[in-house]
Amino acid sequence: MTIIIIILVAMIIGLLIYNITIHKKIEQFNALNRQANNLRVLQDFLTTIGETSSVDEKIQKINDILIEKYEIKYSTIVVFDGTEYQIKASNVDKKHWETLKKLQDVPIFKDSVATATPKYITVNNDKEKLPYQESEFARAKSAIFFPIYEENVYIGYWIIESGVPHDFDNIDTTIFEVIKDNIVAVLRTVVHQKTLESIVRKDLFTGLYSEEYLYGEGKKIIDQYTTSAVCMFRIANIEEINEKYSRKLGNETIIKVSQYIKNNIVDEYLFIRYMGPKFVIVFSGVDPDSAVSFIENQKQEIEKLNISLKKDNFEEIELDEIDKKKKTNKKDKNSEVVKPKLNFVITTYYKGTGMEEVLKKLEQYLDSCDKSENNITTI
Repeated sequence: MTIIIIILVAMIIGLLIYNITIHKKIEQFNALNRQANNLRVLQDFLTTIGETSSVDEKIQKINDILIEKYEIKYSTIVVFDGTEYQIKASNVDKKHWETLKKLQDVPIFKDSVATATPKYITVNNDKEKLPYQESEFARAKSAIFFPIYEENVYIGYWIIESGVPHDFDNIDTTIFEVIKDNIVAVLRTVVHQKTLESIVRKDLFTGLYSEEYLYGEGKKIIDQYTTSAVCMFRIANIEEINEKYSRKLGNETIIKVSQYIKNNIVDEYLFIRYMGPKFVIVFSGVDPDSAVSFIENQKQEIEKLNISLKKDNFEEIELDEIDKKKKTNKKDKNSEVVKPKLNFVITTYYKGTGMEEVLKKLEQYLDSCDKSENNITTI
C-alpha cells in the first residue's frame, strides 16, 4: 500500500512538473508570438513611412494597422502642432472629435500627462459613461489613455477605446507601450517631410511651385514611375539683361519664359522655379532622350520671343512744342526689347533615390559652365 501511495505521489509530482514545464513553454511561445507580431507591425510601420504619401496619410495608415493587428475597436492619435491639438488619425465618427482632442484638459487624465504614465478607465454597466464623454453613451465603455512624449516634451496622446466594460482589465499594457514608442518614432521620422509640405509656396512672379514641392506632393507623381527625366535650365543672359537694361526687364523675361513653358507642358510633367533664373522640369516616366525633342522645341520658340516692358498708360495732356521735342528725344525704357537665351542640362532620376542630390548635380553643372553657354546637355 505504501509503495502504491509513493508511486501515486511521484506520478502527481511528475504531472505537476510536466504541467509547469508545458505552461512555461506556452508562455514562451506566446511571448515569441507577441514579439513576432510586434516585429510585423513595426515592419508595416517602416513600409508606410517609405511610401509616397503625405504625413497625415501615413499617420492614418499606421492607425489603421494598429486597429487591424491588435483588434482595437477605436484608436485615436492626437498631436499638438504648435498652436492647437489636432486629431491626426482616428476611426471614431467625426462628431466626437471635438471631445477627443480636448482630453488633456480632462481632470482624470491630467495626472497621466504629468507623470507620463498610461491611464485605464472603465464603467461597470451600460448605464454609466466614461468621464470625458459629453453626449455619447453607447460608443465607448473602456479606454486607455497614453500620453506621448518626445525627448521629455509632451506632444499629444494616443487613446484606445472599447465598447465593452472592463474590456482591458487583463490586457498587457507593456505591448501598447511599445506601440506608443513606435508611434513616437514615426512622428519623429516624418516631421521633416511635414516641414517640407508646410513650406511649399508659389513664386509670386511666375505662379510656379518652389523646389520643396518636388520632395512632397510632387514626389507622389514622380515615384509612380521607375525612372524619369529631370531637366534644369537657366536663363543664360539674365545678368546681361539686368545690367544693360533694367532688373524690371529681367523680371519680365523670367515671367514670359516661365509662362511660355507652363502653357505648353502637360499635367503629368512638373515645372517649378528652382532659384532665381533657374527652373526645373521633371518628365515623369520619360527617359532623357525622349525629353530632348520637347526641350529643343521649347528652346527654339522661347529664344524667338521679343520681350519688352509694357508701356504705362499716361493721361493725354496738351504739350507745347518744346515739351513735345523733349519727349521725342527722351529714351523710352519701355521700348527696349530682349531675347532670352536658355542653357539646359538633363539627367535621369531613379525612383527611391534622392531628388535633392540629382538637382544639386544639375545645378553644379549650370554654375560651373561658361555663363554664355546656350546648349542642351545630357549628363
